[in-house]
Amino acid sequence: MLARLLRRSIRTWVRPLCQLCRLPISELSAQTFLMPEPIWCSSCLAHFQPTPRCQRCGIATLHDVEQCGSCLSQPPPWHRLYCLGDYQYPFNQLIHQLKYQGQFWLATDIANQLAVQISEPAPLITPVPLHYYRRWSRGFNQSAALATPLAKQLQSQYHPTLFRRTRHTLAQKGLNREARQTNLKTAFTLTAPPNTEHVAIVDDVVTTGSTVALLAQLLLDSGVKNIDIYCVCRTPEPS
Repeated sequence: MLARLLRRSIRTWVRPLCQLCRLPISELSAQTFLMPEPIWCSSCLAHFQPTPRCQRCGIATLHDVEQCGSCLSQPPPWHRLYCLGDYQYPFNQLIHQLKYQGQFWLATDIANQLAVQISEPAPLITPVPLHYYRRWSRGFNQSAALATPLAKQLQSQYHPTLFRRTRHTLAQKGLNREARQTNLKTAFTLTAPPNTEHVAIVDDVVTTGSTVALLAQLLLDSGVKNIDIYCVCRTPEPS
């Protein structure tokens, strides 16, 4: 709230710059994308337009498909994945600003862009939890920062502690699929069975899917029937 009030005050005497390209934002951006206080220019916002993907795993495809070949042969434990785009410009830059430069106020604008693409919102939304040590060192949980405005925008129930991180693990970044799965063993528990059969898990980036797959399996074991993944980026498969 304070960050938005500050931005509104600054806008009265300084022409705002795009958070990504640093060029001035025209009034057309606000009118075109229905953003009263746009932080991105219309050119950068064009990157947010949906692209063809596999609805199941979120990997980019030539045409929108319910399940790609990989999902038909070995489906992930979740049922649908929504994302803004691949982990490349501009979304990798957004993640870096949010996660590593401490610009947590970007989460609301990012979440609002993602919410537009979610056609059938889950009635309950929960974030991927951080171990208390990593949360202390970073200052916030980026998944929770995204999940809170998402739940508000989608009018869903927000459950911040559905999962609990039971032990500190190595950072997943840089690990291969097998190492990620080994790294996460016994790292999470479900605090209580959810009160709905449709749950969405929010994360910033899905790479191999090891983390969200483990959480999804915990939900399936508790009786949940339908699981969605909401994320900013999906890392493309290596060519």
